[in-house]
Amino acid sequence: MFTLYFASGTCALASHIALEQAGADYQAVCVDFSRNEQQSPDYLRVNPKGRVPALVTSRGVLTETPAILAFICQTHPKAGLAPLDDPFELARMNAFNSYLCSTVHIAHAHKRRGYRWADDPAAIAAMQKKVPENMSACFELIENEFFKGPWVLGERYTVSDMYLFTIAQWLEGDGVDVEKFPKVAEHHRRMAGDPVVSKVLAAQKAAP
Repeated sequence: MFTLYFASGTCALASHIALEQAGADYQAVCVDFSRNEQQSPDYLRVNPKGRVPALVTSRGVLTETPAILAFICQTHPKAGLAPLDDPFELARMNAFNSYLCSTVHIAHAHKRRGYRWADDPAAIAAMQKKVPENMSACFELIENEFFKGPWVLGERYTVSDMYLFTIAQWLEGDGVDVEKFPKVAEHHRRMAGDPVVSKVLAAQKAAP
């Protein structure tokens, strides 16, 4: 059995959806950020980075969303959550997930975690002010260049769709209207109506 450590409203949602969709044998454990549990000695023994997600496996702990998503796809190939039979499409999926992780997530993080990059309150405020602009630019690129439709890679539903849905959840709080991006907005609505996604969202909301 796997153990997924998550916090509501974080990128761990993508891994949670993937585990459920794959039919994996897992348990989900909530890390309460409001109580700073991510910095507790017990959790730091699981993930010294003090972040989520973290996936405990029989061989050790995996962190970072792209790595966890790839692991779930490869350990549950019958679920068909990645184009494992097509090296180019698989690389394209991983490139998209890497972009979400390395660029879009960082653009979002400047709103609440500017202290990671600066100590000057004025500099932090300037970073926060840029978040709507930067997130809009990221999603404009996704809308026009990366999104094939109806799913990220085209006709095939993959973990990239779960990851995109997760990060698109943040747009409203970042001051960006998702309706500016029609393909992403329609994708988001379909994902929100999916029974597996609804189940995971409800479980995270009910978590202590």
